[in-house]
Amino acid sequence: MTEKLTLIIDGQEVTTEQGKTLLEVARENGKDIPTICFHEATTANALCRICVVEVEGQRVLQPACIVKAAANMKVQTRSEKVVRARRTILEMLASTMDLSEAAEIQQMMYEYGASSSRFPGAERRESDVKDDNPMYVRDYSKCLLCWRCVQVCADDAQYTFAINFDGRGFETQIGTFFDKTIPETTCVLCGQCVGVCPTGALKPKREYLLEQGMSPQEISVLNSGRKRRKEKPT
Repeated sequence: MTEKLTLIIDGQEVTTEQGKTLLEVARENGKDIPTICFHEATTANALCRICVVEVEGQRVLQPACIVKAAANMKVQTRSEKVVRARRTILEMLASTMDLSEAAEIQQMMYEYGASSSRFPGAERRESDVKDDNPMYVRDYSKCLLCWRCVQVCADDAQYTFAINFDGRGFETQIGTFFDKTIPETTCVLCGQCVGVCPTGALKPKREYLLEQGMSPQEISVLNSGRKRRKEKPT
């Protein structure tokens, strides 16, 4: 039998099973804690820190997605300190990257009163769109390094290990080994990385071409031409 424990979240006493995270316990009890890097299909890694909560007795805010609930814990999910931290994280993201297609994050910015112009002198993360395969495009100007795509490509799902972190510090981005094109990697074009991307940094090729003004008929002709070139004997 799983051991039960009791803790207090936002002044409410709750009972849960040992081993669950603060995020799980909060959601089970109707408490909304925002997340960005967290996804049900991937291993929680606490990279984005948007899910931080205040735990009595702890000097720093704790990431709810990985911190386990403990008996007699007193947790605040929306204290002044927590709200200020989340707002700052959102403003820092908005200052360095393109969030135009990150609807959930835009909603968070509205909810927390985050200003996209808070850090006007911040350096933007700029990247050309990488269009090197028939299934999807990569626009790392929209990438916030949540790591979801790397995880599903690795041992959280697909086990192909086609992509990983590349570079250091501010220059870090998702990339392929030795900067190879997607067809030159172990990628099997399963699309799982596209499915978990929260910002539009990875996008289906058809959707991208439609946004560029191509008609469905033009896209079909384009794909047919590519197929014939691929099948042409050498």
